[in-house]
Amino acid sequence: MTAQRLDGVATAATVKAELRARVDALRGVGVTPGLATLMVGDDPASRSYVSGKHRDCDEVGIASVRVELPASATNADVHAAIRDLNAAREVTGFIVQLPLPAGLDEQAMLEAIDPAKDADGLHPTNLGRLVLGVQGPIDAPLPCTPTACVQLLARHGVPLAGAEVCVIGRGLTVGRSIGLLLTRRGVDATVTLTHSRTPDLAEHVRTADVVVAAVGRPHLVQPEWIKPGAAVLDVGITRERVLDNGKARLLGDVHPGVADVAGWLSPVPGGVGPMTRVMLLDNVVSAAERALL
Repeated sequence: MTAQRLDGVATAATVKAELRARVDALRGVGVTPGLATLMVGDDPASRSYVSGKHRDCDEVGIASVRVELPASATNADVHAAIRDLNAAREVTGFIVQLPLPAGLDEQAMLEAIDPAKDADGLHPTNLGRLVLGVQGPIDAPLPCTPTACVQLLARHGVPLAGAEVCVIGRGLTVGRSIGLLLTRRGVDATVTLTHSRTPDLAEHVRTADVVVAAVGRPHLVQPEWIKPGAAVLDVGITRERVLDNGKARLLGDVHPGVADVAGWLSPVPGGVGPMTRVMLLDNVVSAAERALL
């Protein structure tokens, strides 16, 4: 058996085409969705991520705004920038790029974002709405990476209704919120959340129809852990320095040998990552659409 590739690049391209149509419809009624990024300092990885988000905006016709503050910025400086973005009519969604420099209160900054403009979908208000939204549409931004996982599975025809899902990792970005999406009425999966202190982790994984690995530990998930034919989403990423050329390569949480056992497998890179970026754009466009109601 060779696993079918859960191709995040191709799927993201399809979603971008759908977003372009929605953006065109909004422009037809005089509305242009806008994404803003607030970056503090000059972390190279953060700069690369932010640049990628703005390129994505250009592709689908979303306006984009860059706000940059020096690493010496104070908590008051960052709060003031967030207040300005909350008030900016041309911005329908924005992110505070993490990590922030030492000494800045990341949680306080994220909570200062207007929930309606929370492009990452991680504001406590929006997560609370997700907790309450067991059925029907959720009138709030959704967390990008969990939504990317669900979309990637659904668009490749992976059955989720009645499926047993094992999530490895309890972080806020993926582990804590993905179960809320997967157990909603209409999706109807059954989710087990595991983590680094779960006894017999491999045994939990072996019973799963779908595995979501979001730990950040290279090749943690071994081929013998996987139920034959299961769908495996490799979400965690570790950058390994390659000494001969000075560059880094990306390693996922899933051992390459899993491809010989699984029915579906998302690659690293090229799997969940591109879909996460496009789900952020979806949040921005959805916010503009909600503002018309």
